[in-house]
Amino acid sequence: MAVVEREDRGHVAILRLNRPEARNAISPEVSMEMEAHLDAIESDPQIRTVVITGTGEVFCAGADLKVIASGGANAIASPKGGFAGITNRDFPKPIIAAVQGPALAGGFEIVLSCDLVVAADDSRFGIPEVQRGLIAAAGGLIRLPKRVPLALALEFAMTGDPIPASRAFELGLVNRLVPKADVLDTAIALAERIGENSPIAVRYSRKLVKEAAEVNEAEAWRINAKYTVEVFSAGDAVEGATAFAQKRKPNWKTV
Repeated sequence: MAVVEREDRGHVAILRLNRPEARNAISPEVSMEMEAHLDAIESDPQIRTVVITGTGEVFCAGADLKVIASGGANAIASPKGGFAGITNRDFPKPIIAAVQGPALAGGFEIVLSCDLVVAADDSRFGIPEVQRGLIAAAGGLIRLPKRVPLALALEFAMTGDPIPASRAFELGLVNRLVPKADVLDTAIALAERIGENSPIAVRYSRKLVKEAAEVNEAEAWRINAKYTVEVFSAGDAVEGATAFAQKRKPNWKTV
C-alpha cells in the first residue's frame, strides 16, 4: 500500500497522505514517496497545480514519534524536499493544502509550506514540539513569523498550544474555511481556477510575490523587471490579449 497516493483530475494532481492508522504521521517512506511524486509532477506538463490532503480524520499529526524514539529522526527527511518531502523544497507549481482535520507539529509545517490553504471548520493548527522536548525544525519557526505578528509566532512556538481553524482563518493562515465534507472539492475548485490562467504568468507571479516578501523594495523592483520580461516574451502574453479581443478562452502555449 502506498503511503502517499496520487490522483489526477485534469490539470490538478491530488496527493494524499495515506497512513490513517498512524494519523498520517510522517515516516521516511512518506517523505521519499512524496518527493518522488513531486519530482514526477514537476516534469509533467499536464499538471498545473497540486492539492495535498490526508486520508481519514486527521490531515497530519507530524513526525512519526516511534521513528524518532528509535533514533531514526534524521532518516525522516528526504534528500531534496526535507521533512515530508516538501518543507525544504522550492517547488515551481502552486500547492494547496486541503486540511480535513488536525494539522499539528510537522503537519502544520507542511501546511505552511503550501501556497494556499483550504481547511475544515473543525480543524486545528499548532506546533506542539516543545511539549515533547523537541523543536519545530521543518520550517514552522521560520515561516510563522512571516505569516503572523511576532508575538503570536512566539506564543505558538513557546506554548505549543493549537488554535482552531476559525482563529487561523482570522490570522490569514487559511484562505477558505468550509465544512469538512467540502474541503477537498473546494481545494480542487481553487486549483482549477488557478489552472485556467497562463501557467507561465502564474509561475512568475507566484515567484515575484514570494521573493518580494524577502527583499527590500529596490531589489523587488529589479526582480519585477526581470520576471516581467520573461512573461511578456512568452507566447501567452499575445495569446491572452488575442483571446480577449476575440471573446474566447485562451489557448495557453507555455507550461
